[in-house]
Amino acid sequence: MAKGGFRGGFPGGGAQMNMMKQAQKMQQDFLKMQQELESTEFEFTAGGGAVKATILGTRALKAIEIDPEVVDPDDVEMLQDMIVAAVNGALKMADDKTSQAMAKLQGGMPNLPGLF
Repeated sequence: MAKGGFRGGFPGGGAQMNMMKQAQKMQQDFLKMQQELESTEFEFTAGGGAVKATILGTRALKAIEIDPEVVDPDDVEMLQDMIVAAVNGALKMADDKTSQAMAKLQGGMPNLPGLF
């Protein structure tokens, strides 16, 4: 063995191992957060509660509830508008929650392209 050889196999090995452990923990945290978000339901109402949309964190529409009192055959357009508003509101809630969770997960780390 030559003098001045490195113990542990390679220089800076401890720092590199620590970074690998942090990356693995971050990946585990990301997967856990993703599972939690996917199982979360987001509800949004429109028209003063006349229409309620429920979506899952997977962005799948789970349910639409319509108060029978707002079903007016002479004004279908208003009902359609309330449905669109309710679904879009629920989707925005899901997006906001996902963004908040990602920001928390990154915890001040620089946004590295391709990681998330």
